[in-house]
Amino acid sequence: MDEIDLHRIHPEAPWGPHTDSAFHGVEFLPEDRVEAPNKTEMRVNEKYSSLPDEEKGIHIINIRAIEDIGYIQHESTLLNSLCQDPDANCKYGLCFRDGKRKVDYILVYHYKKSSVSRTLTRRIHHNDSSARSIKQDHPLPGKGGHLDMGENEPHMDYHEDDKRFRREEYEGNLMEAGLELERDEDTKIHGIGFVKIHAPWNVLCREAEFLKLKMPTKKVYQINQPHGLLKKINSVLQKITEPIQPKVAEHKPQTVKRLSYPFSREKQHLRKETTLLNKRQKCGKYGKYYAKVFLLCEEWASYGVFYKYQPIDLVRKYFGEKIGLYFAWLGVYTQMLIPASIVGVIVFLYGCATVDENIPSMEMCDQRNNIIMCPLCDKTCSYWKMSSACATARASHLFDNPATVFFSVFMALWAATFMEHWKRKQMRLNYRWDLTGFEEEEAHPRAEYEAKVLEKSLRKEYRHKKKRRHLPEETANKWRQRVKTVMAGVKLTDKEKLTWKDRFPAYFTNFVGIIFMIGLTFAIVFGVIIYRISTAAALAISSTPSGRSSVRVTVTATAVIINLVVIIILDEVYGCIARWLTQIEVPKTDKSFEERLIFKAFLLKFVNAYTPIFYVAFFKGRFVGRPGDYVYIFRSFRMEECAPGGCLMELCIQLSIIMLGKQLIQNNLFEIGIPKMKKLIRYLKLKRQRSLDHEEHMKKKQRYEVDYNLEPFAGLTPEYMEMIIQFGFVTLFVASFPLAPLFALLNNIIEIRLDAKKFVTELRRPVAVRAKDIGIWYNILRGVGKLAVIINAFVISFTSDFIPRLVYLYMYSENGTMHGFVNHTLSSFNVSDFQEGTAPNDPMELGYEVQICRYKDYREPPWSENKYDISKDFWAVLAARLAFVIVFQNLVMFMSDFVDWIIPDIPKDISQQIHKEKVLMVEVFMKEEQGKLQMLETWKDKDMKKGENCNNHSPKLSRSHSGSVSSCHSYHIDV
Repeated sequence: MDEIDLHRIHPEAPWGPHTDSAFHGVEFLPEDRVEAPNKTEMRVNEKYSSLPDEEKGIHIINIRAIEDIGYIQHESTLLNSLCQDPDANCKYGLCFRDGKRKVDYILVYHYKKSSVSRTLTRRIHHNDSSARSIKQDHPLPGKGGHLDMGENEPHMDYHEDDKRFRREEYEGNLMEAGLELERDEDTKIHGIGFVKIHAPWNVLCREAEFLKLKMPTKKVYQINQPHGLLKKINSVLQKITEPIQPKVAEHKPQTVKRLSYPFSREKQHLRKETTLLNKRQKCGKYGKYYAKVFLLCEEWASYGVFYKYQPIDLVRKYFGEKIGLYFAWLGVYTQMLIPASIVGVIVFLYGCATVDENIPSMEMCDQRNNIIMCPLCDKTCSYWKMSSACATARASHLFDNPATVFFSVFMALWAATFMEHWKRKQMRLNYRWDLTGFEEEEAHPRAEYEAKVLEKSLRKEYRHKKKRRHLPEETANKWRQRVKTVMAGVKLTDKEKLTWKDRFPAYFTNFVGIIFMIGLTFAIVFGVIIYRISTAAALAISSTPSGRSSVRVTVTATAVIINLVVIIILDEVYGCIARWLTQIEVPKTDKSFEERLIFKAFLLKFVNAYTPIFYVAFFKGRFVGRPGDYVYIFRSFRMEECAPGGCLMELCIQLSIIMLGKQLIQNNLFEIGIPKMKKLIRYLKLKRQRSLDHEEHMKKKQRYEVDYNLEPFAGLTPEYMEMIIQFGFVTLFVASFPLAPLFALLNNIIEIRLDAKKFVTELRRPVAVRAKDIGIWYNILRGVGKLAVIINAFVISFTSDFIPRLVYLYMYSENGTMHGFVNHTLSSFNVSDFQEGTAPNDPMELGYEVQICRYKDYREPPWSENKYDISKDFWAVLAARLAFVIVFQNLVMFMSDFVDWIIPDIPKDISQQIHKEKVLMVEVFMKEEQGKLQMLETWKDKDMKKGENCNNHSPKLSRSHSGSVSSCHSYHIDV
């Protein structure tokens, strides 16, 4: 599908021949945000619509941004690479033909030639449009102005001719906005056309004033520096961290700062003499910027500098604030994972050091206890000894020990501290990047929304006219003119908007679609459960003892791998479905569209990633039943049980494999492999379309032709999403896997450099977007942090044996130790009470007849009056578990809120600097006003003196005198 692509070359970037480590400096408009500019706003976000000539009913063609006119959005070229000889590259597409005007943007469009000669009926049909006739009379400069209309070429078909005229209208609107355009002279890519765009100085000034860009003034002030002990501490820290600091000037601590103020053309005398807008170099004068851009590759997009801080200020200058904030957040998150990883490793080592002193695992491994367990399945499984599960019991202690409770509390406080630390870091960046006074204005409505509103208003008007019995012939032409008026920037009515009734079908579709997708995830998890049960029963039939002993490990490992594959596949599917569901809602603004898309995608991917883990943590082994009265699925499959040591070890295996698998396969291999594969496919496709003329093939291409096969920027949502899902793995089930922060840290160290290399060498440079925060992602992080407290409380209470151990230690232990705990958690069953057809086929497998077998539960023994009923011990343990959940949750929540309250969101020094800036700005304007008053007083005194001189003239010359006086006073007016 043809879409628009608009690119901008960064004014501080040198260009040159394409290399694998090239810096790409093209910016293009974000998706679903394209409009035609008008004289007051240089926006490029207009969509075109046409109405048919049918006289019956209204049939509005779907408005698809600039797609209808042939421009490309996802297929674009890049004009940002390192070069050895920048001056020699003006001839290769970096400047206009005059060699002076620099190319700021590139429009890329597809065109094709029809094999069937057609008359240009569309030309005649559109000749009534004055705008289009103007474009035809004044074509763009460049030899390629009419690539599709050669003398010996057949005419284009109806659709292509319509797109060409729409392109001309769109380009005319760009020129009306003050931009200068030039068509590509000698394109070498078959079917692709390029239009160069240059933004003159007056246009830049106008847009800077419209966007309220803060520019540095001549006023310089000192930044408050710490004194005394803090100064010494900062000095020591700077010396210690000097080897890991990037070698860029922007990363050095600032001692002075220029006062910034929103740009105004009326106050340019206050500006610094060389402001950002003034730094518009002619072609070839990029030498002083070469070192800056080269540093991105050397000090950021390189795996060799993984141990260094990121040059965030340089990233922000090159890619804009929004992307700069993402990498700053990723750096803070990775930095905060260091203490969490250290504590997690200590907790794990504590479990390793105390495994031989753990009495419950020692009792389970002691063969002298001779504890005979009931069969794990019907018929084919036989009795087994608990000592055979010794390895599982010892491994469970590595993650299920008293230190994990402390680690859960620590991670809850860590999450709160991380959020506060990021808010303070974000405020520092806002101050450093002059975003403290930045407020997002009401966004322009999306073109899809305006199209829906237009369709609604036209349908309403048609019904109204039909009731009044207007002639049908009048409607088509009036509607067409009305559409042109609306598309030119004039709204039909401010009151017309989409109501909930208009959106109800989309909302209902969203609700049903999300419920269906969640149900699909549950169904897949249920299918994996059936696989686990059936596979365990099949492997239990194995005649070899080794095969029977490894049933649990084999089933768990294969099931987790299946879950991992399904999660990776559904992640991609759910991402596409979330985008489609958001599109049919027709949100009004881009911000609303992005937030709704993020929420839907996060909800679906969260459920997809964590449903298998929730099943193992909270449902497996809870609804099994008991020997003689088991719970069956489809009356055939018996529900699976947890291991004698509990489900925590299996939860750890499930969590580690899914987390590491997603990071290795989805986050790393996919990010490296898929862009390269797409790049190769695009290159091969262009190679097939290329002319067979060898001489033409050997010509050196333009910059944008060389970089045309690079991957388009798809937004930051995938980058944030993978990190938020990882944040969930680190915090939600950290009680079962203390090493999760360590693996997240190792992954993120690679992820930062991988993303940097991808942004610099593999992707087309995205449009720079101003932002003062990370948006809805911060709220999602806070929600995950709060949810982590609740989930960890339930994991410790219900999944681990921490609470049963405490209950036994303080209520049932005779000597105040854990001796006898394993026997206390096991109930007895008389094998004669098996249901018919469920007893083991080989009851003598152990070499002797079994009368009583044990199973893990709190139930009355078979010799009791109420045999197999739930015992009072069960209720005591349940009460203790629920009490722990309440106490843990409220205590940790209180501590987290206390951390949130005690740490101010704005650092004290930053708040002081902001206040100081306001005072200095008032002083600057007061001095300016005083200077104006003094100048006016001076002019007034001069005026009065000249008036006195005029009064001293002779009365005889009254007429001349009056004329002289008026002329004297006119001096003041002229000044």
